[in-house]
Amino acid sequence: QLQLAETGGGLVQAGGSRRLSCAAFGRTASRLAMGWCRPPPGRERELVSAISRSGGNTYYADSVKGRFTISRDNVQNTVYLQMNSLNPEDTAVYYCAAHSSISDVIIREYDYWGQGTQVTVSS
Repeated sequence: QLQLAETGGGLVQAGGSRRLSCAAFGRTASRLAMGWCRPPPGRERELVSAISRSGGNTYYADSVKGRFTISRDNVQNTVYLQMNSLNPEDTAVYYCAAHSSISDVIIREYDYWGQGTQVTVSS
């Protein structure tokens, strides 16, 4: 019964910025660790960024560290991924994911997934 609604994908030039949003709806929406994942072409899915249920801990893949920022608004049960200095290697379908959490720790495996939003970065 938990649903994740994603917005923000689109086409952007290299060096540009984009912000993704993911709103969670359901009885456990306020107790979720969340993350953003992408499946690069020809490769397995990777965890791009993650945030603990209260926002006290964050994780970034080495490839996006310093360029992406994850944040959340627990009143609105929404997580954001601010993407700056985008390059063509960032092109992918980005999926919002969630997992129930009993503490403020990073979770890397998820039970719930959004539909995905396409981000295409042109050179």
